[in-house]
Amino acid sequence: MSEEKRKDPESLNNEDAAERPESDFPEEFRVELEEYKSKSEEYYEMLQRMKAEFDNFRKRTQKEKEENAKYASEEVIVSLLPVLDNLERAIESSKVNRDFDTFSHGVDMILRQFVKVMEGHGLAAIEALGRDFDPNLHEALIQEESEHDENIILEELQKGYLLKEKVIRPSMVKVSK
Repeated sequence: MSEEKRKDPESLNNEDAAERPESDFPEEFRVELEEYKSKSEEYYEMLQRMKAEFDNFRKRTQKEKEENAKYASEEVIVSLLPVLDNLERAIESSKVNRDFDTFSHGVDMILRQFVKVMEGHGLAAIEALGRDFDPNLHEALIQEESEHDENIILEELQKGYLLKEKVIRPSMVKVSK
């Protein structure tokens, strides 16, 4: 027998082991190798399933996100529909009756209804007139000499609004100097 065939399998280096057929290894190594192969295949299949599940999850959440964005304003729109209906009725009524006082009163009622709906969705007007100027809430368009203290809001040129606690439009104001 040649010298190579007498070597113990543990003494062979990796290159020799890679070149040898599996049948040349002792039975215990072959059994252990089969166990590792089986576990490896099991883990690979598990990984493939998890990858597919994650891809499906990602696609599903993306679709839900797009649906939510598409219909995000639905609640607000539905709550504004009665206001729209009342405004249309008021305009139709004014065409028939031509009574300005009644029309004005109706539009005032619709405005109050509209404000109530908007407040129900978290909208609040920023109080400005007579208050100290706050650059976080107000935008000064005009400064004017006045008998008031400095930086007091003299006139509100355009209302500002908060949505919940976020300024969505600052008040445009005239400030004393």
